[in-house]
Amino acid sequence: MAVYKAQVSTGQDLLAGTFDTISITLVGIDGESPKHVLDRCGLDFQPGFVREYEVPSERALGPIVLIRLHKEPYCVFPESTWYCNTVRVTSPEGDTYHFPCYRWIHGYCTVELVESTAQIPSDDSHYLLQKYRREELVLQQERYRWKEYLPGIPWCADIDSALTAEIDIQYSFPKASAFFGRGSAALLESKLKGFLDRPYSWETLTDIPKIFCFYQSPVSEYVIEHWQEDAFFGYQYLNGINPVLIRKCTALPENFPVTQEMVAGSLGESTSLREELQRGSIYLADYKLLEDIPTIEVNGHQQYIAAPLCLLHQKPSGEVVPLAIQLLIPHTRFSILIDVLARTFLISSGGVFDRAIATGRPGLTELLRKGLENLTYTMLCLPDDIQERGVGSLQSYYYRDDGLKIWAAIESFVSGIVGIYYRTSLSVQSDHELQAWVGEIFTKGFLGRQASGVPSTLGTAAELTKYLTMVIFTCSAYHAAVNSGQFELAVFMPNYPSSMRKPPPRNKAEVTLKEFLDTIPEMNTTSLILSVLWVLRNEDQDMRPLGTYPEEHFTEHGPKQLMAAFQDRLAEICREIEERNQSLALSYNYMYPPDIENSTAI
Repeated sequence: MAVYKAQVSTGQDLLAGTFDTISITLVGIDGESPKHVLDRCGLDFQPGFVREYEVPSERALGPIVLIRLHKEPYCVFPESTWYCNTVRVTSPEGDTYHFPCYRWIHGYCTVELVESTAQIPSDDSHYLLQKYRREELVLQQERYRWKEYLPGIPWCADIDSALTAEIDIQYSFPKASAFFGRGSAALLESKLKGFLDRPYSWETLTDIPKIFCFYQSPVSEYVIEHWQEDAFFGYQYLNGINPVLIRKCTALPENFPVTQEMVAGSLGESTSLREELQRGSIYLADYKLLEDIPTIEVNGHQQYIAAPLCLLHQKPSGEVVPLAIQLLIPHTRFSILIDVLARTFLISSGGVFDRAIATGRPGLTELLRKGLENLTYTMLCLPDDIQERGVGSLQSYYYRDDGLKIWAAIESFVSGIVGIYYRTSLSVQSDHELQAWVGEIFTKGFLGRQASGVPSTLGTAAELTKYLTMVIFTCSAYHAAVNSGQFELAVFMPNYPSSMRKPPPRNKAEVTLKEFLDTIPEMNTTSLILSVLWVLRNEDQDMRPLGTYPEEHFTEHGPKQLMAAFQDRLAEICREIEERNQSLALSYNYMYPPDIENSTAI
């Protein structure tokens, strides 16, 4: 008789526990134990509980390769879900095996868990592990299917509503409470103040900040004070919520006939437009994607957007200021859940986009199509993107500076992990699961566009490292950079209007304050947009910052050492950002590692 010890950990969530009967079967290379009920005096599988049980076996099982957890009815109690963290098994010889779960188990069922030592497909030599891997892959493919959302744009998860999504991808109770509670509070405040029910123009600019009193920050206050200044206008192209559009301009576009006379007043007498173009201090932001995008009616009035060209100049002082703007003619861990929530409440028919954004849902669809047509692998890889846009020497570009440091930290971490498990190019090429994953993203996410340069297969460890770095950076740091500042930079709506109620001007005539107020969104539209942006700001509840891995999926020394080094480098970047920000009038924190979520979760 051999007696094993099984330590079972239940999650901390309020509803993580269960009264169902939990049994275990140990499977080793030399056999398996009989199913054994895990039962001790008193409660067993309640939130936060860690309990140890003895599991008998008629003979020694050899190295344990997997376990089976059986969830069955108990007495007259109704079925309840169970969140299992981990199971640790200790053999009579003292060897310890770690089986991570970290998921909800619902229904009466049997769940198989494999030992935590990471393996690529070619390393799974035992037939039971190969069988488990095949079955788990099929199960995940059935659970997380793709579907075409609209023609010409990336496919999405085949989940129609957040209410029908599986519990595994739902927000935790604290995060869900904060997410939905914050939105309700914002709408309630604007409702009680009467703004939400007024489809009228603002009477004065000073009334706009009165919508919300519950959120003020140094950034929002700075916006209110400086939104009309050229220097702050240019700053937002570098460190605002769209810091990836600006690029070096060495020759003016044919459709942008700017002359020396037009910009002489801005450049001053000591230089000329030609000299500054040659010097490399002229930059361009081109919104050609917005050309011909259809618009909708909001509050019964036709809306308008512009597709501007903006020429910017970096002065010797480092400030980036606009030289000329041309408006053409009238005319983007919970990742699946936030995608479903967006499709349910934001971009659904009758959702926020149809009620408050100039493009509405039809225009957004066209914009996504055009965006995908222009998206390249270079644009997704920050070092390549910086070089391609020619902005490597642009001063005060904190998005670039912080982003490159974080990219390098992620790349070093990923390179180390890849090096442990893929020792040759052949091991990368022969990993059919990896190649299928990359191919699926290329086909469903990028619609098979060869011109994008996005790989459909990976041939070397270096290619794999770059690809994984791109995925991690895009879903964490890049998302934080373009999402985190939306509310505080737009809380004063004139700085980031969501729509225009009049077509853009065709000449450089003076605009009166009343004309301006009659162009930006009305009171109710402003209130609705800001309520949504308030919900979409970073959520502190149940947040997992970049480099934080509370779930112990890796137990080997090599990966754990690399995680520690990654965390140390992120801590260094934090200190560098803090030191830099001390000398800035407006701190840049959108790439501050503690504020970057590990995944696109909101």
